[in-house]
Amino acid sequence: MGEKNLTPSQRVSWLRLLRADNVGPVTFRQLINRFGTAEAALSALPALARTTGRPLRIPTLSQAEDEIAAAARFGAHLVAIGEPGYPPHLSHIPGAPPLITIAGGENLDWQRSVAIVGARNASSAGIKMTRLLSEELGRLGFVIVSGLARGIDAAAHRASLAVGTIAVLAGGFDKIYPSENIPLAHDILDNGGALLTEMPLGWEPRSRDFPRRNRLVSGLSLGVVVVEAAKRSGSLITARLALEQNRDVFAVPGSPLDPRAEGGNLLIQQGARLVTSAQDIADTIGHADPSRSMLFDPEWIPDPALDGQDVMPGEDDRARLMSALSTTPIEVDELIAQLALPPSAMQMLLLELDLAARIEWSSGQLVALRYD
Repeated sequence: MGEKNLTPSQRVSWLRLLRADNVGPVTFRQLINRFGTAEAALSALPALARTTGRPLRIPTLSQAEDEIAAAARFGAHLVAIGEPGYPPHLSHIPGAPPLITIAGGENLDWQRSVAIVGARNASSAGIKMTRLLSEELGRLGFVIVSGLARGIDAAAHRASLAVGTIAVLAGGFDKIYPSENIPLAHDILDNGGALLTEMPLGWEPRSRDFPRRNRLVSGLSLGVVVVEAAKRSGSLITARLALEQNRDVFAVPGSPLDPRAEGGNLLIQQGARLVTSAQDIADTIGHADPSRSMLFDPEWIPDPALDGQDVMPGEDDRARLMSALSTTPIEVDELIAQLALPPSAMQMLLLELDLAARIEWSSGQLVALRYD
């Protein structure tokens, strides 16, 4: 996506494209790969939308400019992937957000970051362990990342205020959840920490937004520490996402009699590193390199060598692709081979389905029909 700052007009175009209906991080990159620039992709969107039979809302120029101005009033600014201010570890995850909104954190060492997550209904012992780990990791030079939730998240942020902490929001800057942690968010900024989100101002977080937030918590970090977590919890989702991003996962063991320890104990059984002190974490991640994850999850881009010309798909091609797709993920290149479609035609068809919210991507190269 480039290694320099966007111009103001490019930033507005990126924002308009990213905020268009059904354009997420993967779709955004596919559109850029197809059309070259955000401006060109914006021009092509209406025609693409007509093929889906669904109206497509694209923010106006003034709406995008208003969002940028409103973020500034919160002391925040939008940063694009590839720009110097973009968190370095985050650019090495699948589906990295093309734009994020950041407030604060100018003096943080974003390279040395550890996520600490856990139960919202944390025990006193869990809160104490979180405080000890956060304080000691801070003394060892690490920045603590978490999701500003109740319980373990809030305890991790509070314990690391003095050394710097990063809170990832599930909603917009003006919709901090839970509201009881709004004072904590202000304390984070007042002490040199950072708030970060990929969601626009005014966005009220929904249940589906918390796993999206969790992928950023793990993506910002060299490793994820689970202090307390039930078997079915957002913390275990964060741990799974961390593994997919090739991050180290740690867990604090707990009593088998405490349901809040079931998730952490299960992670240890499955191979997570058992944690008894901050040094256990520091010894493991001291030489971690998140850029290695790029080797595992490349995004699908049409191979020009296989596509001698730009071929537009027809109705028969659309019907054959829909018949071939299922809710089981399949490699795009396998679809191309089975259907004997030129890569450029396949790209257009997948973009149409993406904009119609009919498909979802996994691991960069796999595509499947969405569950209804």
